[in-house]
Parts: sequence; C-alpha cells; structure tokens
Amino acid sequence: MDKKILIKNARAIVSCDGEDRVYRDADMLIEGPKILAIGRDLMNGGDPASGRNLNQEEVQVIRAEGKFVYPGLINTHHHFFQTFVRNLMTIDYPNMMVMDWIDKIYRIFQNIDSDVIYYSTLTSFADLMKHGCTCAFDHQYCYTRKTGKSPVDRQMEAAELLGIRYHAGRGTNTLPGSEGSSIPDNMLETTDEFLKDCDRLIGLYHDSGPFSMRQIVMAPCQPINCRRETFAETVAMAREKGVRMHTHLGEGENEGMMARWGKRTMDWCEEMGFIGEDVWYAHDWEVTPEEYRVLASTKTGVSHCPSPAILGGFPILNIKEMLEAGINISLGCDGSATNDSSNLLAALRIAYLMQTYHSKQRGGCASAYEMLKVATINGAKTLGRPDLGSLEPGKAADLFMIDTAVLELTGALHDPKNIIARAGLTGPVWMTMINGNVVYRDGALTGVDEERLAAEGEALCSRVIREPSEAFRNLI
Repeated sequence: MDKKILIKNARAIVSCDGEDRVYRDADMLIEGPKILAIGRDLMNGGDPASGRNLNQEEVQVIRAEGKFVYPGLINTHHHFFQTFVRNLMTIDYPNMMVMDWIDKIYRIFQNIDSDVIYYSTLTSFADLMKHGCTCAFDHQYCYTRKTGKSPVDRQMEAAELLGIRYHAGRGTNTLPGSEGSSIPDNMLETTDEFLKDCDRLIGLYHDSGPFSMRQIVMAPCQPINCRRETFAETVAMAREKGVRMHTHLGEGENEGMMARWGKRTMDWCEEMGFIGEDVWYAHDWEVTPEEYRVLASTKTGVSHCPSPAILGGFPILNIKEMLEAGINISLGCDGSATNDSSNLLAALRIAYLMQTYHSKQRGGCASAYEMLKVATINGAKTLGRPDLGSLEPGKAADLFMIDTAVLELTGALHDPKNIIARAGLTGPVWMTMINGNVVYRDGALTGVDEERLAAEGEALCSRVIREPSEAFRNLI
C-alpha cells in the first residue's frame, strides 16, 4: 500500500473543478499518485475508505500554513531543442522577417546532436517545474544527421530523471526546400521514416492508462513543410493506435497554402481528416470567426503561445470570444527561439495582459482566473487527460504551492483564484508535486545534482552550438 501524504492547513486550495471551489484553511490527503480527499482536519476521521482517524506513522505531513495550492500547469506547445539559442541578439526575432529568421536559426539547429536534445530538455523541464508546470508537451521535429532517431528517447530519459509527466510530440518535416519548404535538406525525413519511428515510440513509451507519466503524440511540423501523404498517413496511424495529433497552424502560412493548394490551412487539414477532438493546433494567429465555428463544432483544440505572438508582432487571439464560442484553448510556452523562456507562469501572465490590452474594443476580456483554467483544466482536455487539470478526489496529485507569507504579497491575498495572473506571480513556486511525488521544493529540484547537470549542459552548449556558429562569434 502506498504511503499517504497529508498537505495540512493550506491557506487556500484553488481546485479549478467544475464548481470553481476554493477550500480555505484546508487539508489534502494523497495516496500514491492520486488525491483521496480535500477538507478540514483530515487527520481526524479523514480516511475516505474507513472514516477512521489517521496516525503519524502512516502519513507524511507537509505543513502548508500560509500556502496557496493550485493544480499543476500543463504546457501544450514547446520546442525543447531550441533552448540553447536563448538570449541570442545576433538573431533578433522581433526585428527580423520570418523567412530571414528561419534562414539564420536553422543554420544553428543543423548542428544539434542527441546530447544537446537531452540537456536542452533537462533545462526546459527544470524551468517548467520550478514555475509550477507538472505536465509538459514538446513538439520535437528536430531530426538531424547527428541526432538520428534518438530525440524522443533522450527526452524520455530526461523526464524520468526529473520526474515530470511528459507527452512527446514526434514531429517531422518531409518537404524539401526545392518544393517550397523552409527546412534545410539535412533536417528532412521521408514519410515512411517518420511513420516507422512513430510506431516504435508508441510501442515503447505510450501509456494511455490513468496517471500515466508518458505518452506519444503524432505531430508533423506544419502543413507548409510536409508532403500531403505525411498528414494523411498520420491521421490513419494515429486513429488506429489511439494517439493524439498536433501541428502548427495559422502562423503566417495561409498565403503559401492558398498558392499551393488553393485553400486555407484549416480547410486543408479538414480535408485530410487532421481535425477533431483528438487534434490540437499551435498558435492559430490567423484564425477567422468562421474558423472559430469549425474549431468548436469539431472540438479541435488550440494551444495559445503568447510570447512569440508579441515578439513577432503577430495578431493577438481573442480568448474571450473563442472561449464563448466553445473552443478549448490551452497554454504553451513555444520554443526558446521565439520566447527565450520555459516559464509557464510568465506565459500565463503575458496571455492575460495581452487580452486586457484589447478589452475596450472587444467588449471585455477573459479574467485572470479564466486564464488560470486555460493553463490547467483546459490543458488536460487538450491532451486527453481526464485525470489531470483540477484538484479533486480521484484525480492525480499534480499541484504547485506558493508561499503567501511574504511581504510582496501583502494586501493581495483575498482572492487566490485571480492572484497569479492579476498580481503577476511569475517567480519560482514554493513546491511542485507530480503524481504524489515532490519534485521541487524550496528552490531545489529533488533527487538530482542540479549544479553538475547545469555545468555539463553549459559545456555541451559551448562545444556543439556556440563554437561552430557564426551567430555567437562576437558574444563569447
């Protein structure tokens, strides 16, 4: 029998459940990976199975006085392989046209090997976990001659080491530059190569059961950079295997898709069958009100990535209108090449502020609490995880806590539901728990030598990325 954990006397537990309950001065009882009960004084008669009192010998107590407890954040779009190009002002995304940026940045990405995949993934996971993220999706489409077919395997190693719940998006690019792609030829695969590796990864890692720690998503990079059959065969295999699908959509490629196929990207995806409750798209900056209705009626999800939209000067999604239309919107960081950060709390804050900027023209905006649910329960729906996203009995013990007994939060503690995005709580949290395991607490990841991993990653970044690349010449 799994040992029980009692989170005791939390100042507030924000559930994000169907009734939007907030428990004040409450406990949470956890056994193994799941929540057993939430309420007051659970040590006394708090065992839901027997109704008996709990004793100290069978329960690990985590004192939570002065703490706010939230469901773990869920990241639904990222590119971990880009982490080692952060803070690179010689490739200045906000001040470049997209195609010029792609030309320069992919010269660096071509150098990536499997060790870079591993350490950049560790770096991204650490950033996510320290800022309250408990379940991460990554869109891994960087397959070079140096990486071979190992990237997802190396990412799974990293996830297991740190204890984070990981959904791996096995991506690909299959269309050469000579036929209209923006991807270098030495980063291309054939559709058959992609499908064969997807089959291998699904068989090796995909766990669709409750509280699973790893799943596989089939995720061709984007329609503009893939052959038609890549998407058609993805749909066939994904639905046969029972895995979800993901791609980029509506991020400036519609003009090219109109020229190539005579239709917008979403229409093309609908024709392919790459749409529906088991599909979500990243970005959708170019989405139209008519396409809102398609997304809602097909139950297709959207991962909103606010930072690259701002930095690239792209349109800002109308989250309020999309939510009212019935579209499931979740939250993503996107890659470090267009964000420079894997802090999902910061993305939550930015997403909220982006909406408020247009509130007068748009008839209001989503509340800070609604944006929190975008980052939690909506993320769980996006990934097809009914066991995640809220704090309630029977669901996974995925959560983070913030310490409110600090001077900078004085006077703001009356509203735990809205405080994160409204007051801008973007720094490291006090504790992160995943599947009932404390993976981060009081500034330190548990069970790893963080200083050693950081030094190894920094040395690798210099050797493989910085030294061979002209973009770093005047910076090191």
